Amino acid sequence: MKIAIVGCGAMGSVYAGLFAAAGHEVWAIDSWREHVEAMRARGLRLEGASGDRTVRVHATTEAQDAGSCDLVILATKAMQVAAAAEASKSLLKPETVVLSIQNGLGGPDTAASVLGRERVVVGVVGGFGASMKGPGHAHHNGMELVRLGEFEGAVTPRLERIAEAWRGAGFRVKVFDDIAQLVWEKLVCNCAYSGPCGISDRNVGEVMNDPDLSRVSAACAQEAFAVARKKGIRLDFDDPVAYVRDFGSKIPSARPSVLLDLIAKRKSEIEVINGSIPRVGREVGVPAPVNDALTALVLDKERRLGCR
Repeated sequence: MKIAIVGCGAMGSVYAGLFAAAGHEVWAIDSWREHVEAMRARGLRLEGASGDRTVRVHATTEAQDAGSCDLVILATKAMQVAAAAEASKSLLKPETVVLSIQNGLGGPDTAASVLGRERVVVGVVGGFGASMKGPGHAHHNGMELVRLGEFEGAVTPRLERIAEAWRGAGFRVKVFDDIAQLVWEKLVCNCAYSGPCGISDRNVGEVMNDPDLSRVSAACAQEAFAVARKKGIRLDFDDPVAYVRDFGSKIPSARPSVLLDLIAKRKSEIEVINGSIPRVGREVGVPAPVNDALTALVLDKERRLGCR
């Protein structure tokens, strides 16, 4: 399969490394020129839970260099999806599927608004704790689960084919007939750690083990769970605190992307993660003051750091 990864940062590099190791033709497309040049010169090194390997990928800053592909994975941050989807038009042939994988709410909908809902499928990835150690070099702490679903609900043959490609590359994969469930189950976990880690400069395990931060983390998860339930989202757990602690226990050394962005003085996705809970909560009449406060604190920190 010829696969393009549009937005080949930390998580995109995990996808690219494992797909390339499995024998697929991989095009890593990213705006970080030093990263692209390192991949061209030395290959892409991926280390961590999946082992330590260096693989050859095609790397470019320009999507049109790749030509048409069988699968396009949009792995950018939520605020970059529209531009990534527009750029990916040059990668499409009639049967090409676009898999949109972002944190928080709204990424796949944005991709679908550019490319059409019939073209886009939804991915939710959790438990990887990925980061960049330098240009051409990515690390990940775990590799828990890749969730895949169609916008229209039912699991389709094309979704099963995509899932098999991921499994063949070493990922653990489940397909869902309810994309709202797969998005919100990940969102509950993201809320529990993104904001608390972002404001405290702690990793997941440190937040879990701190008596005060763990209470904040639990409250974030409880609010997200209450909003999801009021919105009618089906969730496969009844205790959100136990659920997020089990999730966190698998990647205690991980630093969520919100914290990594703050460290790098980049704008984070806090508004589509913790910030989405009070926003949806207002729609359904469920308050979410802890997530609201954390979002404001992270945004304040971004301004003080001069994040761009």
